[in-house]
Amino acid sequence: MAAVLLIKPAAHIGGKETDSTLLLEMGTESEIMLQLAVEAFQSKNFDLAADIYECQLAGIGDPGSRQELMVKRADALAFGGKFTEAFGLYRQASEIDRLRSAHLDNLIEYLTGSIRRQDAGESQPSIPRREEAGAVAAAAAAAGCPGVGATGCGYEDFTCRICLSSLFEPVTLPCGHCFCKKCLERERKEKDRPVVCKECGDTSEGAIGQTYRVNVILSNLLAKWFPALHQAGQLRREGNGLYAEKKMQAALEKYNQAILMAPTDHILFSNRSQIHSSLKHYEKALRDAEMACRLMPLWSKGHVRKAQALVSLGRTEEALREYLVCLSIEPDCRLAKTEAHKLLGDVLAPVTDQVPEHISDYSNILSCRAHIKNSTVAPSQTLSPAQWSSESRRSSAPPVPEWSDSSKVKSQGHLETRKLDHCSLLKRKQKSTEEETDEGGQERRDDRKRFKSEPAEGTESLGCVTGGLLDPTDLECSLCMRLFYEPVTMPCGHTFCLQCLERCLDHNPKCPLCKEELSEYLEQRQYSKTVLMEKLISKYLPSELMERQKIHREEMAEFSNLNKNVPIFVCTMAFPTVPCPLHIFEPCYRLMVRRCMETGTNCFGMCLGDNLKGFADYGCLLEIRDVQFFSDGRSVVDTIGRRRFKVIQHNERDGYNTADIEYLEDIKVEGVAERELQSLHDVVYDLALVWVNSLKAEQKDRIEGHFGPMPEKDSVLQPSPNGPSWCWWLLAVLPLEGRAQLPFLAITSLKDRLSGIRKVLLFMAHNTRHR
Repeated sequence: MAAVLLIKPAAHIGGKETDSTLLLEMGTESEIMLQLAVEAFQSKNFDLAADIYECQLAGIGDPGSRQELMVKRADALAFGGKFTEAFGLYRQASEIDRLRSAHLDNLIEYLTGSIRRQDAGESQPSIPRREEAGAVAAAAAAAGCPGVGATGCGYEDFTCRICLSSLFEPVTLPCGHCFCKKCLERERKEKDRPVVCKECGDTSEGAIGQTYRVNVILSNLLAKWFPALHQAGQLRREGNGLYAEKKMQAALEKYNQAILMAPTDHILFSNRSQIHSSLKHYEKALRDAEMACRLMPLWSKGHVRKAQALVSLGRTEEALREYLVCLSIEPDCRLAKTEAHKLLGDVLAPVTDQVPEHISDYSNILSCRAHIKNSTVAPSQTLSPAQWSSESRRSSAPPVPEWSDSSKVKSQGHLETRKLDHCSLLKRKQKSTEEETDEGGQERRDDRKRFKSEPAEGTESLGCVTGGLLDPTDLECSLCMRLFYEPVTMPCGHTFCLQCLERCLDHNPKCPLCKEELSEYLEQRQYSKTVLMEKLISKYLPSELMERQKIHREEMAEFSNLNKNVPIFVCTMAFPTVPCPLHIFEPCYRLMVRRCMETGTNCFGMCLGDNLKGFADYGCLLEIRDVQFFSDGRSVVDTIGRRRFKVIQHNERDGYNTADIEYLEDIKVEGVAERELQSLHDVVYDLALVWVNSLKAEQKDRIEGHFGPMPEKDSVLQPSPNGPSWCWWLLAVLPLEGRAQLPFLAITSLKDRLSGIRKVLLFMAHNTRHR
């Protein structure tokens, strides 16, 4: 009876009517009910799904099938908000046999989803105790860290979106966004696929090459502006090398020194946590991992480190909680997912001699859910050390590093500050501080108080300091010796203005500085501007950028003038309305075509060559319809004729010809002259058809493949300033030399042009008859 009743509500699942008679024809009643349960679960009707699975369990005796149904019912109960009942059912299912990863997928999804929902439900971000925030900011100031921003130790503009720390050895992807070299290498290795840009989702990095090259300009700038962070990064790299060689104590010492230089860099604490774990110093590893999580709550790797330390200490439920928090931040983290499945399987396993007593405590794991929600980090627009997880609010101030007492930290901090006094960044900062400090040192004490109450204030001051330090020559193109305009970074790591780069690649497909081969890069033509450089120039060099933009606009206005200094391609004859495909291989014409496209005119003139003047006095303006590039820089340009012109003055620019021109139009006639013109037009058109149809099939196919079929007669004779398009098509295909075709461009009388075409056709017909 229960099964019959359950069919009725299921008939409206997903808003679709279901015929119960049709369902019965699909298979057994049990299969129908299980399918209804699946549909109910997918439609988020979890209570109905749980009831169906409960009914089906009553008739199942096979242990394997029974376990499957119990897990599915537990999933439905959990998603339906009945977690206590669901947990008991998971435990019962695990008594039949240990739950596999597939059994726990929905439970993992539910738990991580509850964390994300908790995050979204937070009305305000979690704020740590002011004493803790002040301690972090003061430690940063003591060690010469210029400001506390998104990374905990640097300005947000210089943050890597993968590790959420300051950029170190920055690499620019083809999309134009920058990340740490080590982060990109790790992402590619762990996920075994091209790296997906965290900023724009682009995946084209694998098409350029398999090695990452550091952006030379950005790397030098970061070393100049943030010497403490740069030195800490170098110490971290040395420590990683020692760790790879299994020289743990030496690696630990490098990280101790690095943390002195950058005491708010979460990566340093995370990596040192791993070193401590390798040395079996699990309590120290946990303290460092906790510090990493406090400094950067939304960094998934910090929670992985903390979970690993907790596992080593036998604190399984807490470790599981951290893995779930990690999955709520980064759902595709394979390590966290694998370990969460393993730990959850241990937690749900029945009590045995091998299972620690605390794992079998039913109420303890139930409270785990509350702990998970309480440990959820708050959503944040700007990730900063001030926004720690709520778990940190229950703990004391950040732990003092175990490798030194407070006096040692203080003395070494002052020592490092004195070393960094040579940096103009710190000098400028100290100078402004000394001017405001009175004799009793009261101002310095007030500054410490202000650090406690306003931990993010240093972020705002960093922009001013960096702006004062920034020299326009730091962001200068080595080719044009001007401020970067539309900077593009190549795979080799060198950066140039887009236009400068393209002009160089016109002549040689190699980097102008290091001579690395760039044929593949040239073929792809993926010239994405380097986002960070554009941002730096816009923010810190606004007046210089405005002047650079003004120069560029003036140049583009000059290039886009289609009357003065119009680019001229000296090659062959071109006619209005007639296609003219071109093979471009000379560097000067590559530049010419690109400028036409950049200005938006997409037009240039075509003229015959002239031994005296360089090119003829008459030509046709061509419009670019499409360009196909090749790896060696050559291109095929699809153009079509638009307007005739007369050359007023011959000029030259950047290796190609230009001209001042005036456009030509046919003179219109009326009355008797118009009727005579119409009669002549019809006669010549018929002669043209006779000649075209007399061609051999191969000749006709070749002509039509290149120029298209002969146009039809226009319904109105004089609407176009160039006259009927079929006349120009015929002139293009007639076997005439360029010098014989040129006069037709200069004629502004349609009657004279038609008369000339008739003479040519009659002459050709006469020659054909007398062969």
